[in-house]
Amino acid sequence: MSLPLTGKVALVTGSSRSIGAAIVKRLAVDGASVVVNYVNAAEAAQRLVDSINAEGHGTAVAIKADVSSVAAGRMLVEDTVSRFGRLDVLVLNAGYVEMQDLEHLTEDEFDRHVTVNAKVPLFMVQAAAKRLQEGGRVVFLSSSTTKFSGVFPAGLAYTAAKGAVEQMTRVLAKDLGARGITVNAVAPGSVETEMLHKGKSPEVVTQLANLNPQKRIPEASEIAPIIAFLAREEAGWVNGQTIFVNGGATL
Repeated sequence: MSLPLTGKVALVTGSSRSIGAAIVKRLAVDGASVVVNYVNAAEAAQRLVDSINAEGHGTAVAIKADVSSVAAGRMLVEDTVSRFGRLDVLVLNAGYVEMQDLEHLTEDEFDRHVTVNAKVPLFMVQAAAKRLQEGGRVVFLSSSTTKFSGVFPAGLAYTAAKGAVEQMTRVLAKDLGARGITVNAVAPGSVETEMLHKGKSPEVVTQLANLNPQKRIPEASEIAPIIAFLAREEAGWVNGQTIFVNGGATL
């Protein structure tokens, strides 16, 4: 019996570490050939590639590309097709998360949030749309901050950009859906990563954990299966949705 993603090729941006690494691992376990995208973490990316290839399910390659640039994002799509001859699953995981409140927010900082979190992903979809066949999958990464009633002031630009992602998801689902390509977004809450602890006291992390009924922070491996499901053929009737994966922190 073949694995559910056997013969498929998946590109996951920002996937050398954290949530992105968990996603490529899971897609490879399901049989996909995967691209591990990185900017500076070459060693981490290669270790991940070696680990995936040693497992013997899907195959993996590492491709360096700074997806804060539209040109680099488009080139990454083309490099993926050049390596594997096709593209079936595009997961737009890379993001920018620096926080500034209204008083301290600069125009350059706002532009960076929009560019990395919304603009580059959009134009990567534009490039990928020419390559994706019927049954193709696009998955954006949003954030539960777009729905969380306790959103903090420093999340202004980040939340605005992720809100744009969710609206792009809706519109692109109508557009690409006519070709049998689904477009969805997954919106995690707090996840156990290095970034979660950056600039936060243990007390703040505990407060974040207490926002959901289980009173804990999930591992990245608990987010990845949702993306893996959306990549499968069985998920073909899920389109234009933002799926919140936060343990019940937002309801």
